[in-house]
Amino acid sequence: MQLDTDPPRAADITSDLRKQFAFLSGGRGDNGSPVIVFPEFPAFGEISDKEFHNVLTYLTSVPSLSSTDVGFILVIDRRQDRWAAVKGTLLRIAGSFPGNLQLVLVLRPTTLFQRTLSDILFKFNKDEFKMKVPVIMLSSVTELHAYIDRSQLTQELGGTQQYCHEKWITHRTAIEGFALMVKKTAQTLQLFGTELAETELPNEIQATTILLSTHTKYHVFIIRLLSQLDETERAFDEFWIRHQNKLQQCLQLRRFEQNYREKLTTFSEVGISPAHADHIFSELTAALCHEGEELIQNSHYAEDSIQPKCSELREISESVSSSLKSKKDYLLKALELHYRLERASKWVDDGIYLLASQPVDKCQSHEGAELALLELERYLDNAGANQLTDLGTIWEEYEEVLNQQFKVGKPAPISECSVMPPAGQNDFCLFSPGGSELRRTPSLFIILHVMNELLETERAYVEELLCVLQGYASEMDNASLSHLIPPNLQNKKEVLFGNMPEIYHFHKRTFLRELEQYTDCPELVGRCFLERMTDLQIYEKYCHNKPRSESLWRQCSDCAFFQECQKKLEHKLGLDSYLLKPVQRITKYQLLLKEMLKYSRSCDGAEDLQQALTSILGILKAVNDSMHLIAITGYEGNMSELGKLLMQGSFSVWTEHKKGHAKVKDLARFKPMQRHLFLHEKALLFCKRREENGEGYEKAPSYSFKQSLSMDAVGITENAKGDNKKFEIWCNSREEVYIVQAPTAEVKTTWVNEIRKVLTTQLEACRGTVRLGSG
Repeated sequence: MQLDTDPPRAADITSDLRKQFAFLSGGRGDNGSPVIVFPEFPAFGEISDKEFHNVLTYLTSVPSLSSTDVGFILVIDRRQDRWAAVKGTLLRIAGSFPGNLQLVLVLRPTTLFQRTLSDILFKFNKDEFKMKVPVIMLSSVTELHAYIDRSQLTQELGGTQQYCHEKWITHRTAIEGFALMVKKTAQTLQLFGTELAETELPNEIQATTILLSTHTKYHVFIIRLLSQLDETERAFDEFWIRHQNKLQQCLQLRRFEQNYREKLTTFSEVGISPAHADHIFSELTAALCHEGEELIQNSHYAEDSIQPKCSELREISESVSSSLKSKKDYLLKALELHYRLERASKWVDDGIYLLASQPVDKCQSHEGAELALLELERYLDNAGANQLTDLGTIWEEYEEVLNQQFKVGKPAPISECSVMPPAGQNDFCLFSPGGSELRRTPSLFIILHVMNELLETERAYVEELLCVLQGYASEMDNASLSHLIPPNLQNKKEVLFGNMPEIYHFHKRTFLRELEQYTDCPELVGRCFLERMTDLQIYEKYCHNKPRSESLWRQCSDCAFFQECQKKLEHKLGLDSYLLKPVQRITKYQLLLKEMLKYSRSCDGAEDLQQALTSILGILKAVNDSMHLIAITGYEGNMSELGKLLMQGSFSVWTEHKKGHAKVKDLARFKPMQRHLFLHEKALLFCKRREENGEGYEKAPSYSFKQSLSMDAVGITENAKGDNKKFEIWCNSREEVYIVQAPTAEVKTTWVNEIRKVLTTQLEACRGTVRLGSG
């Protein structure tokens, strides 16, 4: 209900507004209704009635009359509060909200107990609120976005609107001060006009002359003031046009500089194809230069800064293009030399084998010797294309691509040559120092490249871990920085960093050194992974701790301690990016192993690579499964007693119970229950999946435990009701039947096979026990 008195001004209630138990962010509903937000405010019940009335009266007076006539939308955020706070807020609004309401949206408490309590008590107390408009309970900000667009909501409510409450108060105070001054000026003019109009006309000539002269002076003075005001207005309009143009040019300049920096960065990149490289070094650069020239032609105020950048871009583009052409010619010549050397090496190897494989007794007869000689002459007839006789000419021709490895060194000791069968026509072999054999095909260069990437990224990874541990973790024990550490971060180093020190020491002292031993025989690197697979399981512990670490980081990410450490390290990215490195690294291994295996199928180490890849994927699966397991709530037993988690996934489930000879469908009748199943070696858990609010790991789903079935008491029917995606799990002689529908037929087949394996293993174990007992 609107009061007849004038609403308070911001300057009069600044202290009340600064409490921010309610604010007007400027957001609007779909029909233009202003949005008033009641943010999380634990002390809301301590706000006095006067403070509540002053703030709400002021907020409802700010929008235009046309907007207030439509009605306000209230957004009440009580996600971290209790039902009592929700009820108290609604009762207070219902009793004393000074404006028209259109809709009330309440973000209810998110804890399981308070959320359930809110649902129940709201239905019973709905009439008590006496609201003439809808009151809608919401479970998350996602549901809120269905009523109000994200662009009209602040970031605390999952929106994109930028809002600073202190700036809003400052602006409102300034606007109202200016409005008050204008109002006083208008009142002064009105009083002056009234004074002129109500002045009693004199009866004498002299008095009339004096009054006319006085009023004329007043008129001239006011006209002069109005003229000055007009000149000020025109001057301000001209200034604004110039200022706006300068700001627009500044924006164009900043975009040009950003694009300029991006282009300089691309010069260090390698194109994925000649066309891509040409696009990077020619088209993009030309486009940016053209953009800079347009800015110069339009009399841009920063012309002196733009012109050198355009010239530099052209010079760099021409230089890079020239370097690329030279590099291409260099690589083609090197490739040609390698091909010639490879052909010569193949011809020599074949000749050695031909000589070594000649039986000595064959040459004891004239005919045998003639035959052997003829065979050698035929072999020498093909020498022309393969021989490298004029080494001086070859050196001059390929001198620019020959490096130090081709210089004459100390002669190697002569060792006896063993006879080996010839390789296939296109099957040249490279022998590594470890004695392994790798095909000298184009795949070799890819394998070497992958191995090089593995080693380089491993070294960089170790350096990054060391940087984090020294630059952040160790600094938490630095007494000179202790005053920058907030209370909720103190003594939480192990929570924030988990077992990162253990990971660092393993990679630095062991894994990196062992990987480097396979530099010359990359196809055998799978053995290194297999030997250290148990050690790599330390990543499971790190991933288990990651939700706690990220939650702590989100609470303290803006603290001065982290900003000071980041400044010292000169890092562009925050600590959270580096805390993610171990998760990214264990995932990167399987990608590198896949690439290595792709080009090493015919090598000796292919089997080890495949086993290493399978083991790494097993670790990733175990990490993923365990992350789901720790999200289960409501299970009172010890999950470690259930055995290894074999599979987990979401399904539609129907239940049937037999009572006597009658079959009764439970609960939802024709509508299935959505359940997340966890298959262990000893039990099958049924849980209900719940999506949580938040971001990152805090947004991960949780699972409410519903029931479990012991695997030694269940049976399985592969096909159910003619649907290739359904199967049955039953127990107690089919007194309880669970019809499970998988998302696809393939998922169903996988689950059925895995359950059968569990049941078969249990059956064999029982038979073994019986045999031992009878024996």
